[in-house]
Amino acid sequence: MTIQELIDASLVKPDRIRSGKWNPSSFGQCYRQQYWNRKNETPSNPPGKRSLRVFACGQLFHDLVQNAMTKFAILDGQIVFSENDMPFFKKEVLVESDDVKGYADLVGENEVIDIKSQHSKSFWYMSKFKGDDIKKEKYGNWLQVIYYAMQLNKEFARLVFVSKDDLSMQEYVQPVDYDWRKEVDAELKTLRQIWTANVLPPALPRCEPNKKGEFWQCTYCKFKNKCYELEAKNE
Repeated sequence: MTIQELIDASLVKPDRIRSGKWNPSSFGQCYRQQYWNRKNETPSNPPGKRSLRVFACGQLFHDLVQNAMTKFAILDGQIVFSENDMPFFKKEVLVESDDVKGYADLVGENEVIDIKSQHSKSFWYMSKFKGDDIKKEKYGNWLQVIYYAMQLNKEFARLVFVSKDDLSMQEYVQPVDYDWRKEVDAELKTLRQIWTANVLPPALPRCEPNKKGEFWQCTYCKFKNKCYELEAKNE
């Protein structure tokens, strides 16, 4: 067995038992995908070996940032250590309601932070964003972190993007204001209507197509083949 094969084998985990609730990390994505995910449908396109390695690498960067944030802080321009029993930020905070369950990456005194690792190409492309671009391009990410902030009664939400090449970071902060609360409430209202109706939603990606007419939500969806086959039968 090669080292590559050993690593790949170590990354295969048993299927976890789902909560049967909506997952905030899927907010902003296709409603059909979210519906099947909550129904615990068997994916037609589970992650392959390469994808599992990419996820594992991303988790390493995620953990590095998360652990540093629970041990250190900057106060009056100085780096200070937190006491063992009083971290500045709490990590992996459970946020659960009757029909939604997720974990906030980092929760501080008045903000919730979500960490996203990215391939360097995507990371530097994002640096071109201006004004409201980040709100549009990362809409689902904002819905997730702002939902957590709403549930935890925090005033601000922050997204931290980390380049896997060199740990460069880009940070964006949004207030948990009326407009964002309205967006989160609308997402939850639609999801709850879908669940009550118990009818499969239409296949409608909620992102802009690229120059080839492809939707990234479809490209990376774990139900892609299942969805395409179903749509072909309905034509």
